[in-house]
Amino acid sequence: MSTFDEDLFRKGLEQRKATLGADYVEKNLAAADDFNQPFQEAMTAWCWGFGWGDAVIDAKTRSMMNLTMIAALGKMAEWELHLRGAIKNGVTKDEIRAALHIIAIYCGVPQGVECFRIARSVLEEEGLL
Repeated sequence: MSTFDEDLFRKGLEQRKATLGADYVEKNLAAADDFNQPFQEAMTAWCWGFGWGDAVIDAKTRSMMNLTMIAALGKMAEWELHLRGAIKNGVTKDEIRAALHIIAIYCGVPQGVECFRIARSVLEEEGLL
């Protein structure tokens, strides 16, 4: 881990686990090899340590921001993962619905439809519908 600050990595690892779940994060890190381990480490330090590591914006708000940005990129596997994280960070069903309305307005109705489809499935699994 010589390419980045180890304290930032540890801070990021804590936040990443809190949002995405320790099992998911540990599985990804355990599966890392010499090809993608530097990316896993850097992403944990940069995205989760630096990006999520301050108290300026709370985790719930960051999660809602992520949902809209990832939807705009059309990265639906990541969107589902971050939806689950948003729920862990306290985003309510009503707040998810409101974010989906914004997604449909700014990213297009087809993207909103896709996000609603995934959200329904996740919310049902989580016992929120």
